[in-house]
Amino acid sequence: MSTSGYVLRGVRPLGGDPVDVVLADGAVAEITAAGAAVAAEGAVVVEAADHVLLPGLVDLHTHLREPGREDAETVASGTRAAAAGGFTAVHAMANTSPVADTAGVVEQVWRLGSQAGWVDVHPVGAVTVGLAGERLAELGAMADSAARVRVFSDDGKCVHDPILMRRALEYVKSFGGVVAQHAQEPRLTEGAQMNEGVVSAEIGLTGWPAVAEEAIIARDVLLAEHVGSRLHVCHLSTAGSVEIVRWAKSRGIDVTAEVTPHHLILTDELARDYDPTFKVNPPLRTARDVEAVRAGLADGTIDIVATDHAPHTREDKDCEWGAAAFGMTGLETALSVVQQTMVDTGRLSWPDVARVMSTAPARIGLVDDAHGRPIEVGEPANLTLVDPAATRVVDGGAQVTASANTPFRGRELPGRVVATFLRGRATVLDGAPVEAEGVRR
Repeated sequence: MSTSGYVLRGVRPLGGDPVDVVLADGAVAEITAAGAAVAAEGAVVVEAADHVLLPGLVDLHTHLREPGREDAETVASGTRAAAAGGFTAVHAMANTSPVADTAGVVEQVWRLGSQAGWVDVHPVGAVTVGLAGERLAELGAMADSAARVRVFSDDGKCVHDPILMRRALEYVKSFGGVVAQHAQEPRLTEGAQMNEGVVSAEIGLTGWPAVAEEAIIARDVLLAEHVGSRLHVCHLSTAGSVEIVRWAKSRGIDVTAEVTPHHLILTDELARDYDPTFKVNPPLRTARDVEAVRAGLADGTIDIVATDHAPHTREDKDCEWGAAAFGMTGLETALSVVQQTMVDTGRLSWPDVARVMSTAPARIGLVDDAHGRPIEVGEPANLTLVDPAATRVVDGGAQVTASANTPFRGRELPGRVVATFLRGRATVLDGAPVEAEGVRR
């Protein structure tokens, strides 16, 4: 779709007063009074009255599955889903096959993202070779590669050896990187299937105690303090974890944390029907934990929302609970869940949403030169246009992602992504993905 730019008529940046925003040559070219902008010849005018304009969303935690599990998702299908959800950049986790633990694999993922053209793809490098937790991967080589990796994680597995974790934290300091830890003490979660509590006891599934997460976070914030390095906590899920991160920040430890959309709204009560759609790592917790993570996100203890988008084939999820894979999709529903749980309840404003879903993840992932930028003239036009008054019922089979394992199937959610712009080019317009001329799909 070739245009001479876009005029967003009557849009509300960060939910503020209505203005006209002109996009041209990959940047925000003009911001004028509502109705005052003159559309250049060939420009597309988008009537955006009552729509909210946000910096393009940035996901620090996405599983794109390629290489190795293209039956569940590819870089192209996953990033197309990301654009549909309002994202302009994603960080692709390393648990692919082969694992993204070398410069060659991270460059492959980065190039696939560039070829697809839906969002900017920033590969996350593995901390240990093969995610095996035995020796450090080629952190320096991945950092020096064309992909310029700055975030490292064994997500899906915990770096449980404290010596290895210390060495990783020390290593990434040399180039300003960050280790993102999947906090799960393996000995405390052997055979675990869901949150340890009343529900697990009543339905007979092996419990996953909150302390298995909290013990690793407590250890790692102390390690980060000791070596003076950056630590990021993936998918924090318990009230105790929130308190540990709050304590660490009060000491000045350089720690950041994320919460997923599903941990903001879903509880372990959903496991009672043994529906493996709701089997996820870390597990859905209690209503008390949900309230604690909402409060932590509202007061800034939790820095960002990250999707942990984890697509799976029907065979991997449409089976008995014990055999089912852990994980849920989330790219296309994340913004709506945040609106429902945090904005519509008055706990976050739209500027806060921009902070936790764009500005802060871009800063943590070190992509804030292009993403999470203020909506100002001259800034890159990586933007998301949202109709907050719209509602929709989630249809898993109609989503853009290649997998259908959404936990929100049949739920009515607020908000609709009307348009997504990547460097001034619409990747989504009127709610539908837009194919770009000359871009390989």
